[in-house]
Amino acid sequence: MAKSAASSVVRCLQLLTVAAVLAGAAAGGGLSTSFYSKKCPDVQSIVRAGVASAVAAEKRMGASILRMFFHDCFVNGCDASILLDDTATFTGEKNAGPNANSVRGYEVIDAIKARVEASCNATVSCADILALAARDAVNLLGGPSWTVYLGRRDARTASQSDANANLPGPGSSLATLVTMFGNKGLSARDMTALSGAHTVGQARCATFRNRIYNDGNINATFASLRQQTCPLAGGDAALAPIDVQTPEAFDNAYYKNLMARQGLFHSDQELFNGGSQDALVKKYSGNAAMFTADFAKAMVRMGAISPLTATQGEVRLDCRKVN
Repeated sequence: MAKSAASSVVRCLQLLTVAAVLAGAAAGGGLSTSFYSKKCPDVQSIVRAGVASAVAAEKRMGASILRMFFHDCFVNGCDASILLDDTATFTGEKNAGPNANSVRGYEVIDAIKARVEASCNATVSCADILALAARDAVNLLGGPSWTVYLGRRDARTASQSDANANLPGPGSSLATLVTMFGNKGLSARDMTALSGAHTVGQARCATFRNRIYNDGNINATFASLRQQTCPLAGGDAALAPIDVQTPEAFDNAYYKNLMARQGLFHSDQELFNGGSQDALVKKYSGNAAMFTADFAKAMVRMGAISPLTATQGEVRLDCRKVN
């Protein structure tokens, strides 16, 4: 029985990779699967080795890298603008409200970039490294893989105000989520699948305190559990796993949590609260292969949000600053 189940999982992953390629063909945004095949043929193995080392040291880092990619793409496209440090004359996105206390792992991307530069100087963009790293982070935590379309270039600027305006928050309503994802060309189904990224990672008390003390649509035992480490006042930086069941494994437990009214964020529980996404949450909770296939396809589409290509932007030598 176990061998049969394992074989089924392998077949599903093979099929979803094909599906992701087909989806990406329509959503590639001028990107290519063979962009570095001659210029930097080892880039994918270099990135994966760097991510594997970081995840082996701290599994939470896999979720952090995935979150960084999401927060990059939702602010003026997948252009590595989130990686730019502030300077005396420039205010970037790192200290925007949604990023300051929740996005981490910049040093992992720095280390990978250094290895890539040593192999093929001034060739691979930070934006492409981040896109590859997000895919590998998911896969190394037990999730699916997909074909990453490449050829992005790096932004020479960033926008703290756009980061504050364009990233959905933990208190967002379903209507707000649908609108904000729709503004990026992503469907409600994409939004529900991408939200499944919350099956891994941890969150600060400040982001879910209102949920566990004031929301009505929450399991009382779950609320009490989270209140033990997140007091009504103080302790903002205390961490809790977003997925109460398997916080370090990329699986479909997130959707099972929602059905049990155990979503950590108000925005999570909005996906299963008598609204338009209830039926899809039910399907994902009972069909892991459907979730991972949809997640992979949605990641391809998200990775194609407004990329800089051709002569736009630049290939940064240091991800933290423009050339």
